[in-house]
Amino acid sequence: MRLHPAIIPLFAVLALAGCRKPPEKQTEAEQARAVRVIRVEQRPITGALSASGDLTPREEAAVLPEVTGYRVARVLADVGQYVRAGQTLVQLDPALIEAQIAQGEALAAQAEAQALQAEDQAARVKGLDDQGVLSQEQIEQRRLQARAARAQARAQAASLRDLRTRARKLAVTTPVSGLILERTVRPGDLSAGGATPWFRLARDGQMELSAQLNEADIARIHVGQTANVTLPGGGTAQGQVRLVSPQIDPQTKLGQVRILLPVRSDVRAGGFGRAVFTDVAGVAIAVPESAIRYDAEGASVMTVAADNRVRRVLVQTGRRAGGWVELTRGPPPASRIVMNAAAFLLDNDLIRPVEGLAPAAVARNAAPVGKR
Repeated sequence: MRLHPAIIPLFAVLALAGCRKPPEKQTEAEQARAVRVIRVEQRPITGALSASGDLTPREEAAVLPEVTGYRVARVLADVGQYVRAGQTLVQLDPALIEAQIAQGEALAAQAEAQALQAEDQAARVKGLDDQGVLSQEQIEQRRLQARAARAQARAQAASLRDLRTRARKLAVTTPVSGLILERTVRPGDLSAGGATPWFRLARDGQMELSAQLNEADIARIHVGQTANVTLPGGGTAQGQVRLVSPQIDPQTKLGQVRILLPVRSDVRAGGFGRAVFTDVAGVAIAVPESAIRYDAEGASVMTVAADNRVRRVLVQTGRRAGGWVELTRGPPPASRIVMNAAAFLLDNDLIRPVEGLAPAAVARNAAPVGKR
């Protein structure tokens, strides 16, 4: 049978394909992926010390009325307003004291006139002692009346000055400059002594973080130390340690550290903040951040056994800084773990380990915190 010329090349290709050897199967060791691994060990972590606490005013000031029994006519300030020292916040109704001042002025004028009259009568008997014109008793009586009248005039003048001082106090002013945090006064309220402050101020608008540290960590903190504080809104602010508590609470074994923050609108009293002390170095069992895998079961790492097979181990993490994460629970020191948690490895997978940090990772982890 004669073949068509177009079919001849096809038969040639099939013949050659039948002569080829089947591909050899690779062993599991040959198929193993090269994966970079690192050992779990203690490492210095710069900025690893952190603390949490509440945002509070550095110093609070209270504004209350100094006079009682007067109605509030006007309230001139509100929450969130920054006020200056001596600024009037509340004006009390002056009608009552104006009438008292008018009465006091009249009484003071009357007492002054009586004093002048008594002093004039006392002056007339000057030099008449033992002259027989008037009895000595009458002379002394005029002199005593003059002194009593003068004392009464001084008392009425002092009473008038008190009323005028009270009139000036009807303008309730702030003793310091600051940010108003709270207001409790309303028009129509009656001023009363010993009541709740009408205003609470953060002096000069300054806030600070009041954080708690255990007795071991607080020994590593000193006044003037810097800290990066994370604010409730997600922003950050650089603060400075203003005060380190000289004592530890015997019950909680915690001490207080107060970190002064810059005056900013997003630093609000009563909020929660977290401080990281950037210039504190600590030693901890730590692994690279990239080695931690997170899923529904929590954090984990992939350990590498002596036969180069991997196994997933759950861990608990602690402090973080400089690209490293502290392990508070996990594989023991000297264990080998996979450096990249995104390597998509499964339990019992065989790998070809490459130990040590990659050159880029070495440079990155050696960089000071905040200068990446």
